[in-house]
Amino acid sequence: MASELMTSVHSSEVSRGERFEFGKNWSRFLSTLDDAKIDSAMNSLRTMLETDDLQGKRFLDIGSGSGLFSLAARRLGASVQSFDYDPNSVACTAELRRRYFPHDDQWNVAEGSVLDADYVRSLGQFDVVYSWGVLHHTGAMWTALENAQLPVAPGGKLFIAIYNDTGSQARRWLWIKKTYNRLPSIARVPFALAVSAPDQAKSLIGMMLGYRRQSKERGMNRWHDLIDWVGGYPYEYASRTEVLELVEPLGFKCVKFVPSQVPTGCNEFVFQRRQ
Repeated sequence: MASELMTSVHSSEVSRGERFEFGKNWSRFLSTLDDAKIDSAMNSLRTMLETDDLQGKRFLDIGSGSGLFSLAARRLGASVQSFDYDPNSVACTAELRRRYFPHDDQWNVAEGSVLDADYVRSLGQFDVVYSWGVLHHTGAMWTALENAQLPVAPGGKLFIAIYNDTGSQARRWLWIKKTYNRLPSIARVPFALAVSAPDQAKSLIGMMLGYRRQSKERGMNRWHDLIDWVGGYPYEYASRTEVLELVEPLGFKCVKFVPSQVPTGCNEFVFQRRQ
């Protein structure tokens, strides 16, 4: 899909209330970015990929969003290819490249869709394919997941995070997210605060008891994470078993699994393609 057409389709989806503007939210997040958040993102990659660095590795960031994890991978030594469907997310990632790795030929940023299998194949093969909390926002999660595994090199890893299926609770959040995107802009923040109040209260209690928040561990910002959660639409979800049943028959082994810290959060998977 040509970039101009993709941008036009994206704009139409937003205007109809069918898609949250992730990129605009991430552009506001960039003003809060500091070295501590970048270090947290780097440590997240080290932990999940079980490696000290990514020197000599090729890293594909599918749905790069703010660009934080592309930056983290580049700082860990990988050559990085980033792409996103949202033009504002592409701009955010490009801005981080400009700030931290200007004129760097080892980090490329592009506009593209994971639903376009031909585009994904055209990027080549990668040692690490990363797509955290993205595939369930495409409107065609299972197609996106099938396409995301295409560029993983033999022996390479696929690191994804997918919203956990909680049955009626997940369906309730589907309604909330649809409603948020159909509201006038002025009503969205009050709505987000109202619907998230019970969960935020639980989070506050958890913090008082010493539990760490996933967003903090990944270098994210709590407020922008909240808006992303309430507004994040399209929205799909899956059980651990459903994800394993799709990916493992494609030639992968699940080498690491981290369950969601909260019921409606993301389950994290690291798959390794068999040689």
